[in-house]
Amino acid sequence: MLVGVLRYLVAGILMLSWCLLTGKRVFVRKAIGPAFVSGVLLLCGGNGILIWTEQYIPSSLAAVLLASGPIWFVVLDKRMWRENFHSRSTIAGLVMGFAGVLLLFADRLKGGGVQAPGEGSSSMATIALGVLVIGSISWAAGSLYSKYRSAPVPNAVNAGWQMMLAGLVFVPASLISGEWGTFHVRDVPLSSWLAIAYLVTLGSLVGYSAFVWLLQVRPATQVSTHAYVNPVVAVLLGVFFAGEHLTPVQMLGLAIILGSVLMINLAKYRSRSGAGDRRNVPVAGGHPGETPSAAD
Repeated sequence: MLVGVLRYLVAGILMLSWCLLTGKRVFVRKAIGPAFVSGVLLLCGGNGILIWTEQYIPSSLAAVLLASGPIWFVVLDKRMWRENFHSRSTIAGLVMGFAGVLLLFADRLKGGGVQAPGEGSSSMATIALGVLVIGSISWAAGSLYSKYRSAPVPNAVNAGWQMMLAGLVFVPASLISGEWGTFHVRDVPLSSWLAIAYLVTLGSLVGYSAFVWLLQVRPATQVSTHAYVNPVVAVLLGVFFAGEHLTPVQMLGLAIILGSVLMINLAKYRSRSGAGDRRNVPVAGGHPGETPSAAD
């Protein structure tokens, strides 16, 4: 929880400070309430729960459960039910993506059970699995709330408030967990400070801000496919920087995941193309795209 304080509070303050320096209106009352709800659901309910559960379950299993996120996006996005549930490409893409993630981590899952080596008990591991599902639902709910309920302010202002307010919520969580009593700055190695700096800059200021922006300009189902792509990036980083090797099963999983993302995006492209074609159908006595009159 203390990492959440350091990461999001610092990132939020930096983002809002930059907004002030560039002349953006930061203190907009209508923006703060929705930003608080979105930030708590996304960063505290989503990432905060992930932080807690990984004390008890392996990260590979956590990645698989979080890959169910796109499914929750479809279930919770009521405004898009008609389109999403009637699109075979979207549904097939979601199922394919989840299957690809399972293949990607198949070797690790079949040998490890649900308990992280040397940590926690089997009962806590089972509880952690259930809590992580709640975290995945919270991330999807927060994303949709941010998409549909955010105030009309610049994306940087919205993301800045979300991060800073979430960082403040992490403060009491870290106090309740007793982390402040055992935290000593001198015991933290330089590598850990660099990791936090990376999370603040690339993870939050760049990555999270881009995610919030994408929610405003793209369909939520498309944006949700990051849950499939994240494991792909993690595996490839392991191959290129940690000397890991891809097995044939993992390569198949990668191909399936990328194919699923293509299917979901293809469905959205077709729906937009169809709508564009309908708008440009010539009408009697008119031109393409012209609205017919009462006489027509």
